[in-house]
Amino acid sequence: MSFIFSVLGLMLIIEGFPYFAFPARVKEWALMIQEIPERGLRVMGFISMMGGLILEYVGRRVL
Repeated sequence: MSFIFSVLGLMLIIEGFPYFAFPARVKEWALMIQEIPERGLRVMGFISMMGGLILEYVGRRVL
């Protein structure tokens, strides 16, 4: 359970960093996202999830 909390905490730190460091830029990105078709967002989300899954596998099995 402590591992899950550690991972969630690290995720929140990583996710929150752009909002803290570049708030104006994040607003611009949010406006640009509206122009991307839903299919494109789904593809980017899928690629991101698969990349995370591969990193998790490598981190647990290989390293």
